[in-house]
Amino acid sequence: MSAIDLSDPATIAFLTEALTAAGVNGLEISQPDGQLRIVVAGKGGARISSTEATPRAPGLAPGSASAVVKAPMAGRFCVEHPAASAAPQKLPRSVSDADIVGFVGVGHILLPLRAGRSGILTRLIAEPGALVGFGDPLFEIELQS
Repeated sequence: MSAIDLSDPATIAFLTEALTAAGVNGLEISQPDGQLRIVVAGKGGARISSTEATPRAPGLAPGSASAVVKAPMAGRFCVEHPAASAAPQKLPRSVSDADIVGFVGVGHILLPLRAGRSGILTRLIAEPGALVGFGDPLFEIELQS
């Protein structure tokens, strides 16, 4: 039996629709390389979290003072949550490793993007609303020494 690709937007959308149609409140799938949790939230849609898909900044090249947050899956890139009523935050701004700095969306599913490193979020690489692919660079974080 082959493993389910937890980073595939079509797989996540299919699982979410199947859960909603069956009246199931949620699902959690664990694999050696990651975990996917889908919680059906009623009218507001589903919430998705994934330990593998939530990007951590990659290892840094020697002498590098910045890290890049990359897209964990293909979808539409959002800097702010679509339901947020607060004014968008401006760059540059300080972030901690656990801060959510944006989202990748497929339909009504939003996957949060964590900074992965503490530092200064200095540059937006992808355009808000753009379609992005797996591994596309989205943000640049200047690391604090």
